[in-house]
Amino acid sequence: MLRTFALLSLAISASAFTQAAAGIPPAISDEDERLYLVQRDLQVRTPDGATICALVIRPRTTDPVPAIVEFTIYADARKLASEARLAAAHGYAGVVGLTRGKGCSPDEPVPFEQDGADADTLIDWVARQPWNNGKIGMYGGSYGGFTTWAATKRKPAALKAIMVGAPEGPAIDTPSENGVVWNFLYPWPLYTTNNKTLDDASYADAARWNRLNRAWYIGGRAYRDLDKIDGVPNPYWDRWLSHPTYDTYWRDLAPTGPELASLDIPVLQTVGYFFGGPAAGTWYFKRHYQYRPNAQHYLVAGPWDHPMAQRGAGPANDTLAGYKMDRSALVDLVALRFQWFDYTLRGAPKPALLQDRVNYEMTGADRWKHAPSISAMSNGHLRFYLTNQRAGGNRRLSPVAGTTGSFTTLRVDMADRGDVDRPAVGGVVDKEIDTANGLTFISAPFPEATEMSGLPSGTLDFSTNKRDFDFEIDLYEMMPSGEYFMLAPYWARASQAIDPSTRRLLRPGRRNRIAFEGLRLMSRKVAKGSRLVAVVKIIKASDREINYGSGKRVVDETIADAGSPLEVKWFGDSFVELPVNRSSVAR
Repeated sequence: MLRTFALLSLAISASAFTQAAAGIPPAISDEDERLYLVQRDLQVRTPDGATICALVIRPRTTDPVPAIVEFTIYADARKLASEARLAAAHGYAGVVGLTRGKGCSPDEPVPFEQDGADADTLIDWVARQPWNNGKIGMYGGSYGGFTTWAATKRKPAALKAIMVGAPEGPAIDTPSENGVVWNFLYPWPLYTTNNKTLDDASYADAARWNRLNRAWYIGGRAYRDLDKIDGVPNPYWDRWLSHPTYDTYWRDLAPTGPELASLDIPVLQTVGYFFGGPAAGTWYFKRHYQYRPNAQHYLVAGPWDHPMAQRGAGPANDTLAGYKMDRSALVDLVALRFQWFDYTLRGAPKPALLQDRVNYEMTGADRWKHAPSISAMSNGHLRFYLTNQRAGGNRRLSPVAGTTGSFTTLRVDMADRGDVDRPAVGGVVDKEIDTANGLTFISAPFPEATEMSGLPSGTLDFSTNKRDFDFEIDLYEMMPSGEYFMLAPYWARASQAIDPSTRRLLRPGRRNRIAFEGLRLMSRKVAKGSRLVAVVKIIKASDREINYGSGKRVVDETIADAGSPLEVKWFGDSFVELPVNRSSVAR
């Protein structure tokens, strides 16, 4: 089980701005009114009759200026004023729009579904204002990263550039990743739709959510019963669960292939390697270049989590889950934001960090590297097979496939709840890793320092006694000191791993093959003498949806569907493949 604080980073990044206390100055001060032109609670009408609530803070000048727009569901007055004020201080008109139903909008809040069209309405409104010079940039992190991408679907004429940090991708990483739903997102629809601002009281009630997860796990009820167990309706969550595959409901929210093919404006994305840091940034990046090979799209990646991937890291937050970052990884991404818009909207020089399309910090080497594509981050691969050879108490990760027909069996009793209070283990750097419900495979020591940069991939050859299961592959560097360094994990629903839009149930007793490529970037100088560790496990815990393997809709399965223990035979030609840069001098 990954550390809870890490998994919650996606949600915490939003709520960190919502802390209120007596005596805090107002969101917009008298000094702001003196320095800038401020327009509050502007109501912008959409073509279908809804209302967008907007805030504008702009320089006191009669000359039209470019605008920087943020469009978000997080109706936190202080944070929003801070963002708009920062843009005005850099000479831009800072515009923050709230999604329909938030702030001064009289409508009902609706996450995701109307955001693209509504963001375009706001952009068009800004472009018609006399204080705008016709150039608009849009930015956002997390949910605001999604709304920014959604705005590009219709390609509004005034939108000249975008920048996003750790953007959410509907059904790519929110609320599910490769078909597997995370419980920690359950409170989020309540947090964002219960009122016109944010429901901080319920969202911060960790005891309530831990109690809910525990009750659901022990009771073995259907996953769709979470709101019944909680006792509070959660209609948007229920709507999401009714779309368990990557169907048209989800696909219509983000830019389609043809829409990406015509997206010719400059794009900058920032992503992290850990926890919620990657989000869907690599997915957007790869799809844009897939459909528009000559896109002007830059990616900046570093050893950050979800909040850091939006705002950066510095001396005050240079340690993440046991890992003290390299000095070169301490980058101010807010400063990069204004360098980017100065470049794209005002003709200033391109930010120095953007030396190629992909710009990434190699952990352990304390330096930035640059490549024209994600695949070009490496020039080769190291393949490790999941063999049944013994390596102490574990199995061997071997460069040679196992003998024909050889396999290693993993058995998991999906009805067992004796692990309900199992402590969470495993940071970015830790002395212990989570091996529950899994098999551990370990390689021989690396004879020399090795750069691993890019997206891990592999092929799994297996048979099972069930019609489905959810699995995870966690990769680590085991350093000579005995500590573990977290590399990129991968998880998926077996029946959807090949085609996320269609569930294809497994045939018990038959051999199956799944080829996969991860969503999460990594870049690591693996030390001489280190070993690669792969933990191949079945997902069964109180923090994620449980797939019992009956073949029914997973949200409807209960513990009564568990039946006999799950058995998976991993054949010896199954392998994981790590991208390596053999020409790199990892100094």
